Amino acid sequence: MKKYLLSLITILLPILTFGQEVAEKGLDQQIDEWFGWLTGWFVSFIFYQIPFTDDIKVFWVLFPLIIGALYFTIYFKFINFRGFLTSINIVRGKYDDIDHHSAADTELAMDGDIADTIRDESKEGEVSHFQALTAALSATVGLGNIAGVAIAVSIGGAGATFWMIIAGLLGMASKFVECTLGVKYRDIGEDGTVYGGPMYYLTKGLKAKGLEGLGKVLAVLFAIFVIGGSFGGGNMFQVNQAFQLVENITGGEASILHGKGWLFGLVMSVLVGIVIIGGIKKIAKVTDKIVPFMVVIYVAASLFVIFANISMVGDAFAQIFNGAFSPEGIAGGAIGVLIQGFRRAAFSNEAGIGSSSIAHSAVKTKYAASEGMVALLEPFIDTVVVCTMTALVLIITGALAAGGGPSNDAEAILMTSGAFGSVISWFPYVLTVAVVLFAFSTMISWSYYGFQGWAYLFGRSKRAEYTYKIVFCIFVIIGAAASLGSVIGFSDAMIFAMMVPNMIGLVLLAPRVKEELTKYMNAIKGKES
Repeated sequence: MKKYLLSLITILLPILTFGQEVAEKGLDQQIDEWFGWLTGWFVSFIFYQIPFTDDIKVFWVLFPLIIGALYFTIYFKFINFRGFLTSINIVRGKYDDIDHHSAADTELAMDGDIADTIRDESKEGEVSHFQALTAALSATVGLGNIAGVAIAVSIGGAGATFWMIIAGLLGMASKFVECTLGVKYRDIGEDGTVYGGPMYYLTKGLKAKGLEGLGKVLAVLFAIFVIGGSFGGGNMFQVNQAFQLVENITGGEASILHGKGWLFGLVMSVLVGIVIIGGIKKIAKVTDKIVPFMVVIYVAASLFVIFANISMVGDAFAQIFNGAFSPEGIAGGAIGVLIQGFRRAAFSNEAGIGSSSIAHSAVKTKYAASEGMVALLEPFIDTVVVCTMTALVLIITGALAAGGGPSNDAEAILMTSGAFGSVISWFPYVLTVAVVLFAFSTMISWSYYGFQGWAYLFGRSKRAEYTYKIVFCIFVIIGAAASLGSVIGFSDAMIFAMMVPNMIGLVLLAPRVKEELTKYMNAIKGKES
């Protein structure tokens, strides 16, 4: 009897202890701590910082992203610059008639492709070049452009902006490579649904090079990481930050929404569910309206602030340039400023991560490189334009001089909001709406990314599809209601973990991308001659 009582006490003691801790700390905080304990090793590995100097530590994940972007820029003879005007013309529809040729009129089936990809190239896809671009942009243009920039310039000074721009320009080459491969190796179901992204070009592309085993392993790893990233960084983090800003703008602790994150999450969950049930076509129809609207509003407000202080613009650019090379008084020196710029640019535009290639894979085209050319505009819009605008507003309005930089994204958004509000008193309310729309568009695009990984692992049945989408919508509510710092950290780590299998594939398959580029450029020359 004593033995049974002892066993019972042994079982119940941890449960009672956990219950006491929950009562003291709250369930969400307790879950957060336990989750952090279970997954801390993975987060620590992905975000391990290599000591550079006594003051500077560098995330190792930045090295393959930066080196890879530089390699692709050189390998493709600066395609990010010389192909810029061509990219704009593609989005404008100047070369659409090339894609309207039948498969028999092209040499697409004669280029040595493996059998699976020959039929793919004769399909039309689901969305236009512009819709594919906006769907991908909706996942990248968002909180990183508002909060990330504020953190970068508050830590690294104005000079961090210069290196963000450089990182954005180099990242254009990485986007070109991964999105070309996304279209080239996509799968198209019998109903016309497109399945694409790194899972498919890692599997098919590396199989064609005699590396089938490696391709399958890398593809499975990527699929797991993209699912995890979609639930956290692409979902819970977005809705959580949006709710914090809405709560703050409506009165903070006195707000009618205070403590009602679940209600905000429920509304967002319903709206997200309505869109994502329709698939990429529905997502694209929403994003091709929301994204241009958001970017125009944000850039217009930035330009208003800039022109209202036009006399200070020259000094702002001088601070950016001088701070990039001689950052006196900035912690970490020149290397620290460079790292801050590259780090925040990588967080913002996701070049090299592989996520955008999933959205671009659904484009209507027979030339894979045409969408790669469109995709290279993405880091330019996201980082070179939007991030630079944010940095200029922060510098010109003196927000940086106020001291006490933001310690997290929520504080960084408020810092940016305050900078705009110092010139346009009512703009913080508009920015709040913009942040909610940014979060919404990011969530619906990441739901598509995560579903593609889910479909790769668990099949393409309707049951599998709706299971994923229901779970995704549940996580929207959880993200708004809970304080799950460890979950968000884990999910962000999974997003950057996607870079490892993806970058290996990009380097190995770069020669095939060069063939696709040559083929497409020859088609353009034939049209213009």
